[in-house]
Amino acid sequence: MDSYVAFAATAAQVGGDVLRRHFRGVLRVDEKSRHDFVSTADRESEKAIRAYLKRVTPECAFLGEESGRAGSQTRCWVVDPLDGTTNFVRGFPHFAVSVALMEDSQVLVGVVYDPMRDELFSASRGGGAFCNGKRIAVSGRASLEGSFLTTGFPFRMGAALPTYLAIFAEIFPQAAAIRRPGAATLDLAHTACGVFDGFFEFFLSVWDLAAGVLLVREAGGVVSNLDGDPDVWTSGNVVAGSPLVHGKLLAIVQKHTSEKDLRALRAQLTATELGQ
Repeated sequence: MDSYVAFAATAAQVGGDVLRRHFRGVLRVDEKSRHDFVSTADRESEKAIRAYLKRVTPECAFLGEESGRAGSQTRCWVVDPLDGTTNFVRGFPHFAVSVALMEDSQVLVGVVYDPMRDELFSASRGGGAFCNGKRIAVSGRASLEGSFLTTGFPFRMGAALPTYLAIFAEIFPQAAAIRRPGAATLDLAHTACGVFDGFFEFFLSVWDLAAGVLLVREAGGVVSNLDGDPDVWTSGNVVAGSPLVHGKLLAIVQKHTSEKDLRALRAQLTATELGQ
C-alpha cells in the first residue's frame, strides 16, 4: 500500500494548496441545503484531486462529496475536498482535506491533511498511523473523568438535538472539556494522535469518516456505531476513542439512543432536511 499512501498524501496536498490560495479571498458560496455550504474552493480542490488521482491510479474509481462517483472499479478513492466549509468561508482556519482508498467496506489507505498547520496524517491498513512521518497513538486515558472530548452537532438533523443534548449533559460533568471544532476528519485525526481522548457524532457521510476511522484504528483506538458494531458506513453514527474511553462513552450514548432509534428518526425527515 505504500505507493497508494504516497498518492493519497500528494492528492491531499494538491487539494490543500487550492484551499490555501482561496482562504479569506473572494469566494462564490452556495447553500446546498440549510446551513450546508459549498464554495468555489470545495469544487476546485475536488477537481484538482480527481485529476491527479485519475492520472496516477486509473485502476481506481472516484467518489467525491461534490461530484459524486466516477467509475465502477472495486477500489475507490473517497474524497472530501474541504471538510469544515463553514469554518473556511467565515475565515476560521480549521479545515482539512480527506482522501481514502476503500475496497468494498474496508479502508485500505487514509490521509487527512490540515493545510493551515501543514500536518499530514496518514495510515494504511495494518501499517500504523503517522503524522508528518512520525508514528502516532491514541491517548492512554482510561476514564471519562478528566477527558478531553470532541463532537459535532447534527445541524441538518434538528430532530436529533434533544437526544444529543441529553448525551452531552451526562458527559459534560465528567469531562475536563468538550470541543466542537467543526471538521469531523480533523476530530478523528486528533483523536488518533491523542489530542482528544474520544469523539462522537451522528449522521456523517462516508467521505467524512473513511480516512479518519482508519487513522484511529491504526493508532490503537476503537471506532464503532452506536450498537458497538464496527460498521459506521451504513448510518454514519460514530463513537471513537482510546479503548477504555470508547467503551465508557458508548455506554452513555446507548442509554439515550441506538442505531434503530436514529434510523427511525432519519426515516421521518424529508430529502431537504437531509441535505439531498
